Amino acid sequence: MLRNYLKIAFRNLTRNKGYSFINIGGLAIGMAVAMLIGLWVWDELTYDHYHKNHDRIAQVYQSQTFNGKISTGPAIPRPLEMALRNDYDENFKYIVMSSWRFRSILAYGEKKLVKEGNFMQQAAPKMLGLEMLSGRKDGLKDPNSILLAASTAQALFGNENAMGKVVKFNNKYYFKVTGVYADIPVNSEFNATTYIAPWEQYVTNTDWVKNSVDNWGNNSFQMFAQIADNSTMAQVSAKIRDVKSKNAPKDFIPFKPAIFLHPMNDWHLRSNFEEGVQTGGRIENVWLFGIISVFVLLLACINFMNLSTARSEKRAKEVGIRKSIGSVRSQLVSQFLSESFMVVGLAFAVAMILVLVALPSFNALADKKIEFAWANGHFWGASLLFILFTALLSGSYPALYLSSFQPVKVLKGTFRVGRYAELPRKVLVVMQFTISVALMIGTTMVFRQIQYSKNRPIGYDRAGLIQIPLTQFDFEGKYDFMRREFLNSDAVVEMSSASSPTTQIYSNTSGFTWEGKPEGFQEDLALTAVSYDYVKSLGLKIIAGRDFSRDFASDSNAVILNKTAVKYMGLKNPVGTILRDDNKENHTPPATVIGVVDDMITTSPYEPVKQSMYVLDKGGMASYYNLRLNPDQSASKSIATIESIYKKNFPDLPFEYQFVDEEYAAKFASEERIGKLSGVFTILAILISCLGLFGLTSFMAEQRTKEVGIRKVLGASVASLWRLLSKDFVMLVLISLLLATPLAGYFMDDWLQKYTYRTELSWWIFVAAGVGALAITLLTVSFQAIKAALMNPVKSLRSE
Repeated sequence: MLRNYLKIAFRNLTRNKGYSFINIGGLAIGMAVAMLIGLWVWDELTYDHYHKNHDRIAQVYQSQTFNGKISTGPAIPRPLEMALRNDYDENFKYIVMSSWRFRSILAYGEKKLVKEGNFMQQAAPKMLGLEMLSGRKDGLKDPNSILLAASTAQALFGNENAMGKVVKFNNKYYFKVTGVYADIPVNSEFNATTYIAPWEQYVTNTDWVKNSVDNWGNNSFQMFAQIADNSTMAQVSAKIRDVKSKNAPKDFIPFKPAIFLHPMNDWHLRSNFEEGVQTGGRIENVWLFGIISVFVLLLACINFMNLSTARSEKRAKEVGIRKSIGSVRSQLVSQFLSESFMVVGLAFAVAMILVLVALPSFNALADKKIEFAWANGHFWGASLLFILFTALLSGSYPALYLSSFQPVKVLKGTFRVGRYAELPRKVLVVMQFTISVALMIGTTMVFRQIQYSKNRPIGYDRAGLIQIPLTQFDFEGKYDFMRREFLNSDAVVEMSSASSPTTQIYSNTSGFTWEGKPEGFQEDLALTAVSYDYVKSLGLKIIAGRDFSRDFASDSNAVILNKTAVKYMGLKNPVGTILRDDNKENHTPPATVIGVVDDMITTSPYEPVKQSMYVLDKGGMASYYNLRLNPDQSASKSIATIESIYKKNFPDLPFEYQFVDEEYAAKFASEERIGKLSGVFTILAILISCLGLFGLTSFMAEQRTKEVGIRKVLGASVASLWRLLSKDFVMLVLISLLLATPLAGYFMDDWLQKYTYRTELSWWIFVAAGVGALAITLLTVSFQAIKAALMNPVKSLRSE
């Protein structure tokens, strides 16, 4: 019986090649989109699952209150480690202190590499479940050891055995390789950790780290932990919540510090916090694309339903004959569902090919390294369920509809589909275009928000500005000399140094008092230590007072504020204000505000500028050189000159530089990827809708061939016939616009609320989407409508 069903299904497919192409092509595109999004969603949901104990690993987070607003992040003070070990050790299997990720120079012989890695305590490899290719996970016992990722070891030593080799670290220290671990996959937060050095080295060789052992106010570290087997994240978080309040000096009580665990499973997808409460993150994009995949697949299934039911009259006699010779409805349903399974099976095969072809481009667009899971049994099980689901979704309605025909009416020739038979198809077409128009509006709004933020004044001139990252030791005490070297060339017109890159904030400070400071006010200021000429080299605008000057020795205790800081601190006449440091551990003299600069965007371009303080670097804090290139010569020539000067003075260091405008543009990368992916899926959704519309129009024109012929004989023009055949579809699209506009408006307004600095919903976006949808509909319908209108009436009426 099944063989007979499949044979009939195959004959129907080959007999109606055009409709078969539309059905299989539409379903294949829909399934390919769903598969690609499914692979992307799986990659997101399994982020960090490389680590075997990912469900028991967490990062220690801290929430603090500043003037009634709660700020949350992973920066913690160093003394927290011993407080947790002493009082809560039974709740943890591992506690691991870690530096932030460093870019360091690793050298072996003539080879020099710039790699990113961490200084971590010796339990880190065990906690992270690193796959050791050689050596052991306790290789960090020796304070002069280092663990390397396999790719780093290969780049340094080639095919030689890395074990026991001595690596020169940052041109100053020598570490022995005691282990090589397999590269951590891309979908892990530790993917960029290509080396791990002992925490003890970091403490011993860095004075400020060594001196922070009892400093609860220095939140410059991060801590990871694996909870004990008999504990839960919620339990441990509740226990350690007040650990800082109990152990830190009373000065910190007003900040209401709360310590908690942020689970590894949430790092990637749920990293946003507002007022101390987790509010989501990338999980919203996962939901968004999951919904899009369902919608796109639904559009393809709607095409199948519509074309199958539209051609019902062609199958009516077949149904009548089968019923008259004893077929029951369940058998007919089975027959039509088997046809659906056959079509979906063929579409799935085509979709597989489309996915394999599109995957490299999709990975580039999504910034992923997704591979097709050929050997994964779960994938094939999911694929089988996917086929069953799609076949049932697309074939159930046609099967039930076609099997309901009454054989007496069909065989007497009195069967008519009825005036309400088209209603379900019209509803489905409206649904298709409602989804497509909503996607058009949504994608437009994503790009509009990105462009709105890009057009925001950033407060400095990033054109022709480059920054050179500095290693910790080699550049100390050489700034003035290097500045003369660069300025004496034709490549650079201005230069400065800073403790943070232009597009980030590395440090924050508090604990100041000033005249007129409100009682109980808890300030939180971004702190950047800069050299002379910082304002000039970045092109910052001074709106009050002056810049740091070599002519004033007192500027060593001077401060420059940005405009937001002046407003934040409530200073009416900021220049001349004396700031006193209440932190007794710092022993710093009072500082005088000498100038105010316009705001510059250093963090997210979607958020307000943070209140910032600039102090003069007294030596040793610089992390970056800022160089303003000569605008009168090509950038490539200037870079080549800068590199030659750099190599002459630092022959043992690789030359690295970054264009500041590129670093700023990278802040939009995530939103742009979402926008581009949404755009691609929207185009495919529209294509699928148009395929279905093309098929329906073709069938409608075929049904009304004789009507068109008679109208032409009676004098109807091509234009009037085009209007006759197009108006119904245009009306359906207009209904779709009425439905899509409020839906898209509601959801996009809700989406925009997550941005403090955001664009507005404009009426022209809805009008443009509507005009676009109508234009696409008319182009799709017009081909078949005009073709039918131009047909010779003699051919269409010959049988009469």
